[in-house]
Amino acid sequence: MGGAAVAWLAVTLAVPSGSVSAQDLRIEHVAIVSPERAQPRRDATVIIHEGRIVAISGGSATRPSGAAPSGPASQLDGKGLYLVPGLIDSHVHLNEIPGMTDEQEKLHPDIARAAREQIPRSFLYFGFTTLIDLISTPEAMARWKSHDLVPDTYFCGGAALIDGYPMNYMPTPVRYERMPYLIVEPGAHPGMPPGVDAAVHSPQAVVAHMKSDGAICVKTFFERGFGGVHDLPVPRLETIRALVTAAHAARLPVLMHANSAEAQTFGLDARVDILAHGLWNWNDPSATIEVTPAVRAVLDRVVETKIGWQATIQVLFGVRDLFSTSFLSDPALARVLPSSLIAWYGTKEGQWLRDSVADTPITDPKAAEAQMNSGFAVVIGRAEKATGYLAKHHAHFLFGTDTPSAPTFANPPGLNAWREMHNLVDAGLTPAQIFEAATLSNARALHLDRDIGTVEVGKRANLLLLPADPTKTIEAYGRIDKIILGGRVIDPGELAADHAHSE
Repeated sequence: MGGAAVAWLAVTLAVPSGSVSAQDLRIEHVAIVSPERAQPRRDATVIIHEGRIVAISGGSATRPSGAAPSGPASQLDGKGLYLVPGLIDSHVHLNEIPGMTDEQEKLHPDIARAAREQIPRSFLYFGFTTLIDLISTPEAMARWKSHDLVPDTYFCGGAALIDGYPMNYMPTPVRYERMPYLIVEPGAHPGMPPGVDAAVHSPQAVVAHMKSDGAICVKTFFERGFGGVHDLPVPRLETIRALVTAAHAARLPVLMHANSAEAQTFGLDARVDILAHGLWNWNDPSATIEVTPAVRAVLDRVVETKIGWQATIQVLFGVRDLFSTSFLSDPALARVLPSSLIAWYGTKEGQWLRDSVADTPITDPKAAEAQMNSGFAVVIGRAEKATGYLAKHHAHFLFGTDTPSAPTFANPPGLNAWREMHNLVDAGLTPAQIFEAATLSNARALHLDRDIGTVEVGKRANLLLLPADPTKTIEAYGRIDKIILGGRVIDPGELAADHAHSE
């Protein structure tokens, strides 16, 4: 890559997406609900200039906070509405189209083009103004941000153990190109693949590499496998401790893929900052879904250490619902995905992942659906019970969805997060816990709280206008009145994939 290209890429990564068409804006008579406040601030006026909140007045304040700009501004009447911070999904994957391989995308360029244009809008449709891609690169981020309307997006570098998870699912030698921040442990890999220099893949070197590329976090992995795979290599404890030390020196938080009792214990011992999954693999052959003493011991450490914890229950539905006979006809799906893509998912080609997961050819779809629902009942039950236990003990939740968790069409953008909120309520979280997890807690955990996460003077104007208080009901997010992205006011109806058909 030439010097001019590098300079352009650096500028692209530094400027938050969605910053175009920002406008001066005045929101009047609104109730502010923000996670740093114990109570709503009612009948407030919020003034936005050049994409940031510059003044808040009214309500209980006797004087305006901040200085209001002079000159004309667009106005919104917030009477009867609630102004809240835009939501943050701290666990997404944006490089591929859900359910479509690279080869299939090349075969269907028109479908793929429509999908890539719509996916950013679908996250916004459900109020997600900030996304964190946990395994990405500068080049992939530049492609994602090339659309006209995109949530503010940041990325982690994926520090996977060479040939371990998730690299094992990628063909060689492509895997070494897609995972440039892979880790090589001394003495563990006597023969290096062509083009891979062990000296530049130590924990210290990969952290320096991703930091220079603009990553804001590090994602690493402890996964022995699932399905028919159980012998994947996993990192040594001293390796991940060295990674954490290097990352913290660079002011980068470390997230770990860990969904088993063994993996979460490893992550706690390694002192990572965030466990990037819920606990549904209990390393227990029984069918119990009640929290066992061994699992309780892990969860108690999660509470005690205040480690960040993403429940990501929708991961499990992302596989189970591949077998649903009604999923593709759900009207909600038409709001977030182009009709051409939904139709393709229904074809034999589009069902490739379902067919590869099935043990035998599917001759009776209803029977296959019932079998899959039964098969996932224990792991879903365990995920809910573990999440509920942590909710009761006030663990440090971070809202993340792992959208999509695999090359599955059953984790659709935006809608997947809406369904995850309902999963969390079912598991025992309150709407207030979800609100904080998706705003200030996420912002603090990822060192973004100087810019986002609350409704305060100086913060970036990533905001939502809602018809109800989201600390009382998550249904508020299902009826968003307006989305404000860097000061740009957006009607959610205009973001829907079927917008043209609903007018």
